[in-house]
Amino acid sequence: MILRSNLLLLAICLGGGGISTFSEKSSSSRTSSPLVVSALLPISSFTTTARTKGQLTALSSSLTQHQQQLDEKTVQIVTKRSQSTNAVSNTATFQSLTSLSSSKTRKRRRRKESPSSPSWSSPSLTRKQMVQARPYKSAIKVLRLYHSMHGTLAMPRRFIVPQSAEYPKEWHEIDIARTFYDMRWWLMHVRGHPDRVEELNQLGFVWGRLQPEWNNVIEALMTYKILNNGDVMVPSTFVVPYGDNMWPRATWGIQLGNCVYRIRSRHDFLQGDNYASRKAQLDGLDFVWDVSEHLFQKCYAALCHFAKLERARQQQQQKLSSHASTVHPNSWHSKRALRVPSNFVVPSGTENGWPVELWDFPLGAKCSAIRHKGLYVKNEPHRRRALEELGFQWSGNASLGWLEVVHAA
Repeated sequence: MILRSNLLLLAICLGGGGISTFSEKSSSSRTSSPLVVSALLPISSFTTTARTKGQLTALSSSLTQHQQQLDEKTVQIVTKRSQSTNAVSNTATFQSLTSLSSSKTRKRRRRKESPSSPSWSSPSLTRKQMVQARPYKSAIKVLRLYHSMHGTLAMPRRFIVPQSAEYPKEWHEIDIARTFYDMRWWLMHVRGHPDRVEELNQLGFVWGRLQPEWNNVIEALMTYKILNNGDVMVPSTFVVPYGDNMWPRATWGIQLGNCVYRIRSRHDFLQGDNYASRKAQLDGLDFVWDVSEHLFQKCYAALCHFAKLERARQQQQQKLSSHASTVHPNSWHSKRALRVPSNFVVPSGTENGWPVELWDFPLGAKCSAIRHKGLYVKNEPHRRRALEELGFQWSGNASLGWLEVVHAA
């Protein structure tokens, strides 16, 4: 299109000398130069000389060369612009990469300049990394200092180093109990060093605390059962006392009551592949899984023994009574009105055959609570029936006959 337009302009400009006349009959001139005719659409016909044809051919060749030069220059300009754009883009990319590299370098520098023993509360470090950051020489210095101040290494389950001048600054606000009584610390700093083992033995290091916590909990529960006549109903607030040689040193400070509660309510320590074996250990210790049923059975056992003693006493009285001959052995006293004084407490001792686990049990208070508050029997009809079969009375003396009231008193 550009070439045809240029030819049109040249033809018009040369119209005076190059083109002499226009004729509708000069068909030969139209066929001899179809390029000129197709470019000059508004001109129907024209006549040219040989000189004019040569000039047009030369001009057409010159314009073609000129167009090629323009195209080459255009390509060069576009190439330069593209290179310039790429250079700017590359510069920006290089600057961003340089900035990122500088940022990483600054972060690395800050890590190197930071203290070698950051606090346990640092969220970016794991416990294992914290243990690795403290060498044995520094650790044994802290242990010696603690031993000199407390006389033992049986430290609490959690001991935070105070910010005092006695302790090295790098150990301030660190829980050294969890740091030293950890198998990973032992594997890293003590294993393979007999001299260090001897050094720790001299300080009284409690090696038992390196074992899994479950082992210490079971050992504490076994000790509690032995010391409490076979009872494993550990109060929720019970903590193994420190300094009591009746308890293994590795168990000192364990919140045993809380552990038992979590085992019973959430099955703590019983997850995964160890569930069956650990549950068997607890069952072997008569662990109480259902507290309500356990307490009811204890109260029921005390009532049964009380009823047995009371009926034996009544039978003995009947034998001594002048009316013993008129009373049938299966009369009211053997089947009715089992009433326990509200202040009755199971006596301790074997005089009346009371089982050891029932000693000091407040049976009278429990019976009053069952009668007035529904203790143990609320929404438990089978327990109510068991007590009724035993002769338990649900109401006061008003519902009893006069003879029952006299004898119950």
